[in-house]
Amino acid sequence: MEICISCADFCNEFGGRKSVTRRPATRTLLVASALALLALLAYPAACAAQLTGPVQNIGVRPELLKEVGIDQKLNDVIPLGLTFRDENGNPVKLSQYFGQKPVLLSLVYYNCPMLCTQVLNGIDRSLRYVPMDIGKDFEVVTVSIDPSESPKLASAKRDLYVGIYGRPGAAEGWHFLTGDESQIKQLANAAGFRYAYDADSKQFAHASAIMILTPEGKISRYFYGIQYPSRDVRLGLVEASEGKIGSPVDQILLFCYHYDPITGKYGLLVSRVIKAGGLLTMLAIGVLVLVLRRGEHYELPRRNT
Repeated sequence: MEICISCADFCNEFGGRKSVTRRPATRTLLVASALALLALLAYPAACAAQLTGPVQNIGVRPELLKEVGIDQKLNDVIPLGLTFRDENGNPVKLSQYFGQKPVLLSLVYYNCPMLCTQVLNGIDRSLRYVPMDIGKDFEVVTVSIDPSESPKLASAKRDLYVGIYGRPGAAEGWHFLTGDESQIKQLANAAGFRYAYDADSKQFAHASAIMILTPEGKISRYFYGIQYPSRDVRLGLVEASEGKIGSPVDQILLFCYHYDPITGKYGLLVSRVIKAGGLLTMLAIGVLVLVLRRGEHYELPRRNT
C-alpha cells in the first residue's frame, strides 16, 4: 500500500495568489501531515513464518530430514565462477547474471511434486506486486538441485512463470538453470541450502527459502516459507542494490523497518517511527507558523459603499 498525497492545493494556495481565507490551506496542511504519518504507521506487517519454512518430505525416509535445513550465510559471497546450463542448453556462468543488479536466487527442482511449485508460485505472486521489473531492475535465477533435469524442462518452467508474471522483458531476466551435481552442491553449500536425495522414492527432501543477493554475489537476505510478502522482497532488493533502485517511499520504509535474520522478515522499529512522527510534527508546525505569518500581511478586500 502506498499513499500518494497531491500538492495541488498547496500550489493554488501559495503560488503567488493572495487569499483572505486561511482555513482551507491550514486544513490541507494538517490533513497531508496526518496522511504521511499514517503511511508510515499503517504499512502492513507480514505474518511470521518458521525459520526454514515447510520441508519437502513426500515419501522420503524420516532419517534424511535431519540433513535438511537452511544455514544462514549472510554476507558470504557465492562462487560466481560455477557453470550451469541455460534454458537452451548453453553453458553459462553465474557471473553472467551479476555485476549490475541485485539477484533473487531460488533452489528448487522442476519435477518436484509439491513444495517447489509452491515456492515458484510464491515468487511469481510476490513479484507481481513489486513495482520494480524483472530484467530491468533485478535478475531472478532459479537453479534445479536435480542434476538429471534437462534444459527443455527448465524452458517450459520459464515460459510458464514468465507468462504468469506478464511484464515485458521478464524472459530475459528470469533464468531457469540446470547443471551437474558438483556445481549444484557447491552453490547449495555456499547458500546454506541443505537437501537430501532419497533413492527409494526418487525425491529430494529440502526446505523452502529464497535469497536476495547483491550485484557482487553477496548474500543479503533470506526469506522463508512459500509466501514472500512483496513489501519484504521489495525492501530486500532496494537494500541489496544500495538504493540504486526503488523510490523515496522505499527509503522512508527502510528507515522505519528493519530486517530480522531470525525470522527472515522486516519488522517495524517503533523508535524510528516515533522519531519520524516527531519530525513530521515539527515540519507541520513550522509550515503552519509560516502560513499564519504570511496571512498577517494579506489585506481584506474593501467594500464598495
